[in-house]
Amino acid sequence: MVEWTVAIADDEPAARRGVRQLLRAHARFLVTAECRNGAEVLELLERETPDVLFLDVQMPGLGGFDVLARRAGRRLPLTVFLTAYQQFAVQAFEAEAVDYLLKPVSERRFAATIGRLERWLRSNHREGGQHRGSERFRVSTVRGTVILDPADIEWIEAAGNYARLWVGGTGYLHRESIAQLERRLKSSGFLRVHRSAMVRVDCVRTVESRGPGERSLLLASGVRVPISRRRAPVLKAALGRD
Repeated sequence: MVEWTVAIADDEPAARRGVRQLLRAHARFLVTAECRNGAEVLELLERETPDVLFLDVQMPGLGGFDVLARRAGRRLPLTVFLTAYQQFAVQAFEAEAVDYLLKPVSERRFAATIGRLERWLRSNHREGGQHRGSERFRVSTVRGTVILDPADIEWIEAAGNYARLWVGGTGYLHRESIAQLERRLKSSGFLRVHRSAMVRVDCVRTVESRGPGERSLLLASGVRVPISRRRAPVLKAALGRD
């Protein structure tokens, strides 16, 4: 059973393929993304946050350490560095990597890394951290499967018996109604503000009046979401406003 998602970043196709093959022996981990350079990693992390990132130290343009520097202070996956050079080990651990693998990676060494990752991920789950697999959403796109964490979703829009999950300006169609999602995400900081919309409360920037009885929410991304009169009092209480 899949519990955690993985992204692999390496400019060498053979190296990416090697990590995929090694992961086949560890069914709890699912590869959901591959990147060829640091720029692609940064683009990926704007859309989603996999649980684990296997990250090559040296890539064209931005290398692995450059990627972490660009994401300083922001949410990151558990990172395992990949490299052919021993001299980067100290720098890798200074960057708070979970592990550091020298290419070519043996099955035994890789298994040790997986064991370390599992301990970190399970510990994070027990402590109420960000890697809570039971709440994540697996959605299908033309480019493959994407795993979304509620902490990455800004708002949710009804689409009949489906819902559209909005992350960084990108909408992902999910096979679950907004009523079902309202029950599921009640404890994750989401609030139903309209029959066709839910928002993550910490993404709300302002409440705007657009005329008598017409109000909307301005979210962090700049999107405006309507508020129904019936749900306005609950929203006001959630925002702590009079």
